[in-house]
Parts: sequence; structure tokens; C-alpha cells
Amino acid sequence: MRLFIIFLWAVAAVMCNAAPAFAAELPTGDYTSHWLGYVAIGLFVLAYIFVIFEETVHLRKSKPVMVAAGLIWMLVATVYNMHDRSEDTAVLLRHNLLEYAELTLFLMAAMTYINTLSDRKVFQALRGFLVSCGFSYRALYWIVGLLAFFMSPIADNLTTALVLGAVALAVGAGNPTFITLSCINVVVAANSGGAFSPFGDITTLMVWQKGHVNFFEFFELFVPSVVSWLVPAALMSLGIKGSGKPAPLKENVEVKYGGYVITVLFLLTICLTVTLHQVFHLPPFLGMMTGLGFLKIYGYFVRRAELKEWEGYPAVPDSSLKPAHKPFDIFISMKRVEWDTLMFFYGIILCVGGLGALGYLAELAQFFYVGVGTTEANILVGILSAIIDNIPVMFAVLTMNPDMTHNQWLLVTLTAGIGGSMLSIGSAAGVALMGQARGVYTFFSHLKWTWAIALGYAAGIWTHIFLNGLGPAS
Repeated sequence: MRLFIIFLWAVAAVMCNAAPAFAAELPTGDYTSHWLGYVAIGLFVLAYIFVIFEETVHLRKSKPVMVAAGLIWMLVATVYNMHDRSEDTAVLLRHNLLEYAELTLFLMAAMTYINTLSDRKVFQALRGFLVSCGFSYRALYWIVGLLAFFMSPIADNLTTALVLGAVALAVGAGNPTFITLSCINVVVAANSGGAFSPFGDITTLMVWQKGHVNFFEFFELFVPSVVSWLVPAALMSLGIKGSGKPAPLKENVEVKYGGYVITVLFLLTICLTVTLHQVFHLPPFLGMMTGLGFLKIYGYFVRRAELKEWEGYPAVPDSSLKPAHKPFDIFISMKRVEWDTLMFFYGIILCVGGLGALGYLAELAQFFYVGVGTTEANILVGILSAIIDNIPVMFAVLTMNPDMTHNQWLLVTLTAGIGGSMLSIGSAAGVALMGQARGVYTFFSHLKWTWAIALGYAAGIWTHIFLNGLGPAS
């Protein structure tokens, strides 16, 4: 029964999200044999089943995990009270809340910038340029993949997949083979590109925030990331027959007022965030929120310029303006932040924190990183991320906080990033593109090329070991 519970928690912990906790430094206990601990695991697994079948039951993923989080911490409090440790419950809960707050503020600032760039039609202009250039299908396949690889480290893999997936759909209209291969290429390139940057994925952001890998050390994964993309990309390119060209599309999308300045502001915000973290050892959210403040100030001038341009509208309340003539409003961009996802992070962090308080993560760390082996466990992380999701897998690892060398932390960062590409459901990029290219890019169309992506996964790992090694703990 005990092994079955450990297995259940292995599945549950691997499905978690957001920022890690150093369990060894906190007053956790070992209540893995207590019946309330079994109930807590059952609640979490039940909640995540609802998350997995979100599209079927039409229940937003944040709702079940938020309820489960509250119930699990009630169980933790009950167990701790039974052992005269009621004060420890509050310490553990506040620690998890602090982790969530830092991650949420960082993501809220980043999402607001991305939404603002979309509002200013920066991404649409890029798409319009590519679809009107008259490149061949094979050239477009490589251009889209290359853009995905280098755009993902800045804009994150999900945004990259959506933007360049739209390009593939636009230029490949009437050519389902091209669309399918391009979508797979975008997913692999976005996930591989995101693996060598703290801004490329939530997993790399979490590793960076906890100080296991500093900003510039992520670039040690650049070559392994390139290899993990190029191997499957080259193999899949053989499926694009001939050198035909799609019909040029007459798209002339102009970037709206302030779009280029906001792009520069976003890049400067990233530089500020890195500087504050590397030089002054301040948490990354501070730089991002400061940059968001600059964006809000600049948004004030963009709004005034647009009000002045649309003469006659300044005196009319915003609510009565026609949608086509509404001036820029930064709070609209903030409203469009993915709040369901952020609330999902809240639920997951507290669920996992509660289960960690009961001692299950300590058992998992012992089982995987001592019993199985560090290198083997880190490679397994990538395989599991293809089945479940790379963000949850990394959170489980960071919460367990195994004793690993620097290069082993680089390895698990790489595997969690690129492993999710092996299945379409293994990353947010793949799931998003399945919805965007519904009926063409599907789970099974991606599965046909899993063997090629797996070769890239293995090649990326081998390249990292060859170039960087694993250290004495390998």
C-alpha cells in the first residue's frame, strides 16, 4: 500500500506547477503513513483529473485545484495540530504564498507586455511580412522554425507557438502536409529555444529564480538546444516535397503608434531584470514590475496621442466610443492576462506545498535521486514531461530539491524543456497549436514524428554531456 501511495504521489507531484520550495529548510514532517495524508493525495489526484479533462467537462482548470489546495491545507493543519505543531503550518503556508506571489508578479508583467505588443499589431506585422514575401514551402519551413527558436527565449514558447503557428496556417492554406510539419517544427523549436533562457519557459524561470543556474549559465545549453531542434527539423523537412511556393498574400499590416517603442521597452525591461538579479541579487519580479511601471507611463502618452489624433472623441467617455476608435488603455492589456492560468498556479503551488509538508516529497527525492540515480532521474524527467507537462515536472524536482551538481541542474533544465516536445500534449505550445490548427495538426499527426523528436532529445542530452559533463554527482 505504501509503494502504491508513493507511486500516486510521483504522478501527482510531477503534475505540479510554479515556483519551488526548499523543503529541507522548512519545518516539514513525515506523515506519509497517516490516513489524512492519503486523503490529501486523493484530493490532489482527483483535482488534476478534472484538469486533464478540462476540454471535456468544460470546467476551467483553476477551479478544482484551488478547492483542493484549501482542503489539503486544512488536512495539514489538522495533522500538525495533532502533533502540537500548529505554528509550523502557518510558516509553511506563508512560504508557499511568497513563492506564488513572486512568480505571479513576474508573469503578470510579462503577459501585459505581450498583450500590449499584440494590441499594437507587432506580431501581426511580422506575420504579414512573412506571408507576403513569396518564399518556397521548404524555405518557409526553415524560416518559421528559426524564428521560433530565437523568439521563444524572449517571448516564451507559448506566445511564439501561437504567432508562428498563425504564419504556418496562413502561408500553407491548402497544403495540410506543410501545415502539420511546420506546426511540429514550431513546437520543437519553441521548446528547444526556451530551454537556454530564463524567459523561455516557466521551468527555466523557476530554476533561475531559485539560483540553481544564473542568467549567463543558461547559455551553456545553447548548443544542446540547437541540436535537439535541428535533428528532428532536418528529418521532418524531408516530408516537404518539391520547392513549390504558396501564393503571395496581400497583407499590409502596419504597427500601431508606439509599437516599436514598446518593443524596445520590453527588451530594456529584460535587461533591467537580469541586471538587478545578477548584480544586486534582487528577485526577478522587481525588474519586471519596474518595467511594467515604465510601460504604464508610456501608455499614458500613447493614449493621449491617440485621443488627439481622433479629434472629436476626447470629450466623449470611453464607454461610448466605438470599438474601432477606442484609444489605447494599458489596463485592457492587464485585463487580458491569463488569470485562469495564474489561479491554476496558485492552486498547484499550495497543493504541492501541502503534500510536501506531509513528507511525500522527501520520500520521492530519496526514491528517484538516490535509488534510481541522478542522471537517470533527470532524463526520466524529460520523458515524463512529454506525458504530463514540462512545467509540473520541473516544479516537482525543485520542490524535492535534490543535491545535484551545477551541470546536473543544467541537464534537468534541458530535459524538462525539450522533453515536452515528444508529444503534442507535453507542452503548452503543442496544446495551443492543436486548438489553432484544429483537424490538421493533431495528437496523432505529431505522434508520427515522435521518433524523430526522441532522436533530437537523445542527441541534445548527449551534446550536453559531451560539452559540459555532469560533475561528480553523475
